[in-house]
Amino acid sequence: MHAASLLLIILCAGLASQWLAAQIRLPAIVVLIAVGLLLGPVSGVVHLDIEREQLSELIGLGVAIILFEGGMDLKLSEFKRVGHGVGRLTVLGPPLAWLFGSLAAHYIGGLEWPVAIVLGAILVVTGPTVILPLLRQARLNKESAALLKWEGIVNDPIGVLMAVLAFQYFTISGGGLATTLKALGAAIAVALVLGGLGGWLIGWLYRRGGAPEHLKAPVLMVLVLAVFWLSNQVQHEAGLLTVTVMGLVIGNMDLVEREALQRFKEDLTVVLLSVLFIVIPSQLEAGELKLIDWRMVAFVLAIVFVVRPLTIGLATLGAPMRKEDKLLLAWIAPRGIVAVATAGIFGPALVAAGYPDAAKLLPVTFLLVISTVLCHGLSLGRIARKLGLAAGSDSGLLIVGASPFTCALALALQKLQIDVLVVDRYYDALKLARMQGIEVFYGEFLSEHAEETLEVQHLSYLLCATDNDSYNALVCKAQGRRVGHHRTFQLAVSRGSGQAAGEVSLQQRGYVAFHQDANFHTLNALLQEGWTAQTTNLTTSYGWAEFTERMGEVGKDWWLVGGVSPAGMFRIYSSEQAFRVEAGWTVICFAPPAAAAAVAAQERAAA
Repeated sequence: MHAASLLLIILCAGLASQWLAAQIRLPAIVVLIAVGLLLGPVSGVVHLDIEREQLSELIGLGVAIILFEGGMDLKLSEFKRVGHGVGRLTVLGPPLAWLFGSLAAHYIGGLEWPVAIVLGAILVVTGPTVILPLLRQARLNKESAALLKWEGIVNDPIGVLMAVLAFQYFTISGGGLATTLKALGAAIAVALVLGGLGGWLIGWLYRRGGAPEHLKAPVLMVLVLAVFWLSNQVQHEAGLLTVTVMGLVIGNMDLVEREALQRFKEDLTVVLLSVLFIVIPSQLEAGELKLIDWRMVAFVLAIVFVVRPLTIGLATLGAPMRKEDKLLLAWIAPRGIVAVATAGIFGPALVAAGYPDAAKLLPVTFLLVISTVLCHGLSLGRIARKLGLAAGSDSGLLIVGASPFTCALALALQKLQIDVLVVDRYYDALKLARMQGIEVFYGEFLSEHAEETLEVQHLSYLLCATDNDSYNALVCKAQGRRVGHHRTFQLAVSRGSGQAAGEVSLQQRGYVAFHQDANFHTLNALLQEGWTAQTTNLTTSYGWAEFTERMGEVGKDWWLVGGVSPAGMFRIYSSEQAFRVEAGWTVICFAPPAAAAAVAAQERAAA
């Protein structure tokens, strides 16, 4: 098959798998691996005519970008909140996991000591290529997610470096402890110089216009790859540690273009994950799978059910961490691409060095990757919810701007068991909401403090409802990527502000909620005239037609606010994003008392 056709098949299969996983609410990695196995060993559609060592080097370039993007996502402000746990997981965790993993590989897996020690180091990594997508889907609280994220990103290069040092110790003639320590020092030095100092210099140049705006993201990507390659020339496999440090430095420099750079890397990471998790499973051969025996299966079970819980138990012993976080960490440790790629490099090299057991390195690592991705990927959300560490659902409304109208809307939604949070930067504005028992957050919604502390995983829609139209548009623009642009709404622009509603394009604001005339001043004025937020259940005998006949003309006699589907999912209505309500829906509207009385009478008659 032509290379262009093969590349197109891999890209289409990878991104289609990600889309399918989002639709059926499964971890994307699970679907990607299944499709990779189907396209590779099962059907033989994807077969790359390239040596495994060269393939591993190409995979390394992709992993470098993924780890750099992960490093940019590590915020030092997070470390201040969860540093006690992160320190235990990244300082005590790796050596403990290495020790217990090596013991299990030798005594349970039956591998000779040199191979067992290298495998124990490889399996220290907990796969940021896996854990980061899982965290996006699980809706964990910020502290629990930060612990898993920091452990996965920081321990990944540490585990690879441990494996390199162990490999060199057993294969390089004349090697010894002194040589190993020298190699460790070289890796740390190159990471600090090229990653730390290099990252700071790049940020310093970008602040001073050292590159045109349209070239900053592409130039940064090439520099990341160049630094990764150069680090590996100085010390084998030091590149992953270097790019992680580089991402950490740049991500915490408070650059104006940080968000644009990170968005570019995130989009690139999605494509890379789609490709890598299709390519790697497709390269497994039937002969390698036959090396997996009952001892290898027992070893994988020991890693999942003994080594990981024991490592976390000892590493976090006495740490000021919640018991629920320790329990979650003891179970969740999916391995990913880095472990497979490293095993693919060291396995053949160890065999060539006289260690025949090393032929089992790649198949057993892949078995562990598949097992942990399936077990942990399918159970993370469920277990986190049972432990109280994740949102139970994602049907709720986040309101920015406290006013009498938003409080009335929040009360109506609460009666329907829809979660609501009202945010405002003015303390007095939240007085009414507090008195009515509505959950509130006092502070600037766009501040780093709010980003770090506000738990909004359970809130699916954003409504910006302040009296400042420009601020509403700013918040929608800033939060659109996180919430989803199709779930970001703002009140209509007030005509008295000197702007027509159509002057600001949709790309620079949120969707207009409810109706084109539903601005801040009109809604609150109508509320003072007696209008209220009302709810009505639609049935087969009293449907949308009967409801609108009683209410009058929508947009004039009353306004449609939203609805709740039979499955309990809340939606905001917009003339720019209409949806159809049917029997079983609960309609939420804003209407005068007379309309409410008419609907109530009709409902009684229908009953």
